Amino acid sequence: MASNKKIKIEVAYATPSLQRILEIEVNEDCTIQDAIDQSGILQVFPEIDLNTQKVGIFGNQKKLTDILKENDRIEIYRPLVMDPKDARRKRAYRPAIKRNYKKRGFKNNKQE
Repeated sequence: MASNKKIKIEVAYATPSLQRILEIEVNEDCTIQDAIDQSGILQVFPEIDLNTQKVGIFGNQKKLTDILKENDRIEIYRPLVMDPKDARRKRAYRPAIKRNYKKRGFKNNKQE
């Protein structure tokens, strides 16, 4: 039996240049998929593909068929641009170059 009780939830998605968090009311027995459809976020961000992109609630990955609770925030995750391990290696390598540069007595060419 369908419930008529409404709950408040949020649907969030962000790109590097734009972030949206939409607050909506849905039925108590609403699934994540239903809430995303009702929110209209797919019209705001037509690039979202729920067949390939993952979703979660407050950072915990969930299935589109999971039932929502009051005050849940659905997050739609973008695909990774770079492997996290490669990104870490790249960040770690750069400061090492700067440290070695300073240790050898070279000065920064910037005018202060």
